[in-house]
Amino acid sequence: MALSSRTAAFSRITALASRRSVHAAFAWLHASDRVLLEWQKELCTIPAPPFGERARSQWMAARFQDAGLTGIATDEAGNVLGFLPAPRLDPESTGPIVVVSAHLDTVFPADTPLRPLLRTVDGRERLEAPGACDNAAGVVGLLGLAHALVRARMELPAALLFIGNVGEEGEGDLRGMRHLYSRSALAGRIVAHIVLDGAGADSAVSQALGSRRYQVTVSGPGGHSFTDAGTPNPIAALASALAVVAATPLPEEPRTILNVGTIHGGTSVNSIPESATASIDARSTSTDELVRLEVALHRAIEDSVAHWNARATPAGRARGLLRFSIANIGNRPAAQLDGDSPILDALRAVDRHLGLPSIMRLGSTDANIPISLGIPALSLGAGGDGGGAHTLAEWYEPKDRELGLRRVLLLALAMTEWAAEI
Repeated sequence: MALSSRTAAFSRITALASRRSVHAAFAWLHASDRVLLEWQKELCTIPAPPFGERARSQWMAARFQDAGLTGIATDEAGNVLGFLPAPRLDPESTGPIVVVSAHLDTVFPADTPLRPLLRTVDGRERLEAPGACDNAAGVVGLLGLAHALVRARMELPAALLFIGNVGEEGEGDLRGMRHLYSRSALAGRIVAHIVLDGAGADSAVSQALGSRRYQVTVSGPGGHSFTDAGTPNPIAALASALAVVAATPLPEEPRTILNVGTIHGGTSVNSIPESATASIDARSTSTDELVRLEVALHRAIEDSVAHWNARATPAGRARGLLRFSIANIGNRPAAQLDGDSPILDALRAVDRHLGLPSIMRLGSTDANIPISLGIPALSLGAGGDGGGAHTLAEWYEPKDRELGLRRVLLLALAMTEWAAEI
């Protein structure tokens, strides 16, 4: 971006931050840290595994109602939507929409014990609970922004839509965002998207890390380890294939990984198993690399099954040969935000105003979908600090939450102004 453009963007943010209504929103955030922490603790008692987010969707709809949002609805996927009320804007119109979203789901199974604990660690208050940071921090940050903007009687030049969405984690495979952008009547109106995911206030995900996930199953007739010896063994075939897969060369640039996450099968030590299954995760910033790894996976499985079938004895072949299936259980697109994207220009100006460094990162978040569609989008932390993500020891500390939410608020308002001008 040219120097004159950077100066203009900074001047617009400075003017925006000086408005009385923005100061009123900041004041609400400053006074409400205890309220936000109590919401966060309450949210952490509600299980929300992928495809099991209904209770959290209901909780979110009620909180949107309390905040004073309008047009509140839960779509077929389970996403909860609510508009910032604006007398001059009609949500049913065809005007542009800026989205701020946070995912409701967690990685934890529905039967995970959820007993959130608030305690003091090194002089700082800490919330300890599965999902406390990822993504209770983002969800509560979203609610805080909604309350702050409504209480400040903010009037916007373009519609601002808040979404608590489902299906970001694991096998959810971004299904909430896929539904929003492929099946929602609002999709064609969305011109910018801010995702709140986890903690932090100094970085942003501008490059979408792509991933493809597979479930590989090798099946056969099975049998007794001695009586039916010579029958091809699914575990042996799958293990041989996975050894080849694990040895597949991976480039350092573009960064690419291939991981065997789970493997299971068989019933006893003296049984030839009837099936064996493994889950595999490939990630890269390059779609070409993901395609290459998919081809390598298919070739390894096909070659291994053929090899072990050929080794079967005549009696074993008479009982039956191995067969395999490879199911795609996840596909997140790889994409990168343009360097001169308007949302990046606005974020850099906001960060300059707040004295933040604007660190750009890559990651796999809900922002993968809009970025891959060419929509200006970023994934940001909702302030504070956290650790132990995706473990039972996950924690969140609200220190500097207010700074992170000021950052998101200014960015969202800046994008509504940009949206009104396009």
